[in-house]
Amino acid sequence: MKQLKLAVIALFTFASVATVSAQDSDNRWAVGFGVNAVDFRIPTEFSDYAKDYIGTSDWNILPSVSRITVDRYLDSGFSLQLAGSLNKIKTFRAKDDMDELYWAIDANVKYDLNHLFGQTGWFDPYVYLGGGYANLGDLGEGTLNAGLGFNTWFNDNLGLNFQTGGKKEFADKVQDHFQHSIGLVLKFGGKDTDGDGIYDKDDACPEVAGLKELNGCPDADNDGIKDSDDACPNTAGLAALNGCPDADGDGVADKDDACPTVAGLAALNGCPDADSDGVADKDDKCPNTAGPAANSGCPWPDTDGDGVLDKDDKCPSVAGVASNNGCPEIVLEEEDKQKIMEFARSIYFNSGRSSFKDGVTSKLDLIAKIMNENPKAKFNVEGHTDSTGRESSNLKLSEKRAAAVVSYLVNTGNVSADRLTSKGFGQAYPIASNKTREGRSQNRRVEIKLAK
Repeated sequence: MKQLKLAVIALFTFASVATVSAQDSDNRWAVGFGVNAVDFRIPTEFSDYAKDYIGTSDWNILPSVSRITVDRYLDSGFSLQLAGSLNKIKTFRAKDDMDELYWAIDANVKYDLNHLFGQTGWFDPYVYLGGGYANLGDLGEGTLNAGLGFNTWFNDNLGLNFQTGGKKEFADKVQDHFQHSIGLVLKFGGKDTDGDGIYDKDDACPEVAGLKELNGCPDADNDGIKDSDDACPNTAGLAALNGCPDADGDGVADKDDACPTVAGLAALNGCPDADSDGVADKDDKCPNTAGPAANSGCPWPDTDGDGVLDKDDKCPSVAGVASNNGCPEIVLEEEDKQKIMEFARSIYFNSGRSSFKDGVTSKLDLIAKIMNENPKAKFNVEGHTDSTGRESSNLKLSEKRAAAVVSYLVNTGNVSADRLTSKGFGQAYPIASNKTREGRSQNRRVEIKLAK
C-alpha cells in the first residue's frame, strides 16, 4: 500500500508539469487500461471521512489490469464513459475479513471543467455522474455514481488518467463504497490525412502537409504566404506582391520587372526613366533629355531654328514661318496683287462653256507675266458661276473653267504647274444678287489668290 500511495503522490506531481489536451471533437474516442482500488470501510463519523478517503490501508487492489474504460465525446465538454472493473475484496470492515470477487459495470457522463475555467495548459479535470451495477460475492445491485478525475496527456493521443468517486447502493446488498483508479488512456478518432498534426476538419489543405499558422497549408519558401496563394511559391517574397520578391524595392515583382535590379516605375514595367519623358532609359537614346517616344526619347531637331520642327518643316534648312510650314513667307507686292485681281475679273467664258471669249488671253498673259516675276509664289485658281441652271451642272462648269485658266497659264504662260491649283465652287459663293442680270454677270467669275 505504501508503494501505491507513493504512486498517487507522483501522479499529482507529474500532473503539475505535463502538457494536457482534453478529449474533444477532434478525437472523440478514448480507451483506458489501469488498476482500481475499492474501499468498503466507510467511517460512521463525518469528521473521519477525509482521513479514511485519503488513507490506503483499507484499499482493495488486484495487482493487474483490473479496469477498462471506453469514452465517447458528445459535445460542449460532455462525454459518455463506459467502464468495467474487477477486484478481490479482502478488507471489508477489518483487514482480511473477506475473500470475495468484486466486479462492476458503470455508465457515467463526464463534464470537462476546462469548459468553465478555460484551458489551463497543464491540467484537464472533470467531474462525473452516472449509474452502474456492482456485484460482491453472490449479491449485486444498481448504484448511483459520482466523482471527479483528471487526465494528463503525454502528447495529443496518450495520457495518464486518475479517477475517484463514490457509489451509492439502493437495496442494501452491496454496501456504499469508494472506487479509485489510475491508468493509461489513449484517445483517437481524429482524421489527419497528411499527417501534419492538423485534423482534416480544420485543415485547409488536408492532402498536403502544412503549417498550423496557415491552417494546414504548406509554405515552401517560408514567407508566410501559403503556396496556393503564392504567385512565387519557391522564392520568398512579399504579401503585397502575392508572395513574389522585389529585389529593387520599386513595388514591381521581379517576375514582372523588366529591370529587376534597378528601381523604376510600374508604368514602365519596373524600369527607370531619368528624364521623365515616358520612355524607359533602356530604350531611350537620350536618357537625360526628354523627348517623344516616336523619336526614341530624343527631342525633335529644328535645324534652321525657325520654331518649326524638322519633322513638320517643308524647308528644314531654311528659316521660315509656321504659317508657311516652315518655309520663308512669300511676299507679293500689293500692286501685283491688285493687278492679278483686276485681270482675273476680265476673264470671260462663252455661255455654258469653258472656252474663253475673245480678248481674255491677253489678260491671262499679263497674269502669267506677274506670276513669273514672283517665282516662289503659289496661287489658287477658283471658278464660280451664277445660279442659272442645275447646281450640279454649275459645279462641274466652274471646275472646268478654273482648270482651263490653269491650263493656259502653264502651257502658254510658262508658269510651273506645281505653283498652281484649281478648284470649282459652282454657285455656292455669290458676290452679287443672282436676281439681276448685272448680279449674275458678277457671279460668273474666276478668282486668283495667293496660296498660303
